[in-house]
Amino acid sequence: MTPQETSEPSVAAVVVLAAGQGTRMRSSTPKVLHALGGRSLLGHVLAAAEPLRAGTTVVVVGAGREAVEAHLGEIAPAALPVLQAEQRGSGHAAAVALAAVPEVEGPVLLVNGDAPLLRAATVTALVEAHLAAGSALTVLTAEVADPTGLGRIVRDGSGAVRAIVEERDATDAQRAIREINAGVYVGDAGALRRSLAALDSDNDQGEQYVTDVLGLLVAEGAPVGGVLADDPDDVLGCNDRLELAARRRTLNDRVLADLMRAGVTVVDPLTTWVDVTVTVEPDAVLKPGVQLEGTTTVASGAVVGPDSTLLDTRVEAGASVVRSHCLGAVIGEVATVGPFSYLRPGTRLARGAKVGAFVETKNVDVGEDSKVPHLSYVGDATIGRGANVGAATVFVNYDGVAKHHTTVGDHVRIGSDTMLVAPVTVGDGAYTAAGSVITADVPPGAMAVARAPQRNVAGWVRRRRAGSPAAQAAEAAERRAEAPAGAPGHDTDE
Repeated sequence: MTPQETSEPSVAAVVVLAAGQGTRMRSSTPKVLHALGGRSLLGHVLAAAEPLRAGTTVVVVGAGREAVEAHLGEIAPAALPVLQAEQRGSGHAAAVALAAVPEVEGPVLLVNGDAPLLRAATVTALVEAHLAAGSALTVLTAEVADPTGLGRIVRDGSGAVRAIVEERDATDAQRAIREINAGVYVGDAGALRRSLAALDSDNDQGEQYVTDVLGLLVAEGAPVGGVLADDPDDVLGCNDRLELAARRRTLNDRVLADLMRAGVTVVDPLTTWVDVTVTVEPDAVLKPGVQLEGTTTVASGAVVGPDSTLLDTRVEAGASVVRSHCLGAVIGEVATVGPFSYLRPGTRLARGAKVGAFVETKNVDVGEDSKVPHLSYVGDATIGRGANVGAATVFVNYDGVAKHHTTVGDHVRIGSDTMLVAPVTVGDGAYTAAGSVITADVPPGAMAVARAPQRNVAGWVRRRRAGSPAAQAAEAAERRAEAPAGAPGHDTDE
């Protein structure tokens, strides 16, 4: 039985070390708050540990404490932030965390807060191996092609882990080892407290390191184990913007691979980006240049792209979104959006609705089979079924102080270049004439005409624009009109 299948926690506590400065990021944002794939670095680590159902989660904070604690309040309100006032190394941070929860007994997971590729399956396998072996401490390891700069895992002839040796302290033979320390541990709370209390800072940096705990436990004869990660990418940290970009690419590749194996068509994985928080159903199609972010969902048979960005948007079965930007929208079954549409929060398209080219919408319900085909703004409105909104229509919803609502009924025809000045209602089956400014309700079935009568001022161009190309063209047209039938320059039937 795995930890996901039992109601009992598989570890007593999770301790996330997230107090570091992250100076190589060159950022005012704390390192663990940098984002990729829809979560912060810290958020990814917490998500990987979540299936362990820990009784307590402690996050050690330091640099950027206020921002990190505020972020925790949003993504993991039950987590306990513990301040490491002085950053004196990972061992000191772990000791500060355990001192804050003296009641915790049993297995404790220690993990760095900057490991965004760490998967729940990898953490679960580590914990299961630790519990099965009854070890005092178990370290996650990985075998990498180039271990330069990383701590090596030294095993004895029987394969038992005997030490973690940093590169600066390693012999030539130890530097040839390709199994490295991943910086993730599971240890008994009592053994951890005892060993952490015995750490010294007799090193170049004057800091205390968790890695030294393993050596102390080996020296006292306690059982220590190591579990090799299936994928070495799982253990990669993130120390600067270059590594952040690389981790982002690896994470996105994983997400897209999972989607394609599940039956989603991704036409061009190199230009398609999907957050880990997004859901895409089988038989959906993602075309080149698509970005799906936040809580976006795409149903079976829907087609998104090319060149579309969707944030917190729901796309129902069979719908289509082309070259558009959608934020907090709901796009109903077989509805169509784009190209070049901007759907802002609160936009809800019913089945078969259409929002076409160069249309912006906000806080609007567009009814079944209704259309806003092009060049319009629709805000704070309800549109019924089967309605058509002509080109260049504006729903005038803001009076400079407050927003007002417009209601358009079923099977309404809004003429091109209509201004609907809210609050206003256009009744079922009504029409508005092109170029109208509608400031009063239109009864069902009525035609609303709200424009000045056309007045033609004869000869204006000849008098006011004499000699211009327009005047010359007008004079030539007048001569043609005055010429008798059959005269030169006048068309006649053969």
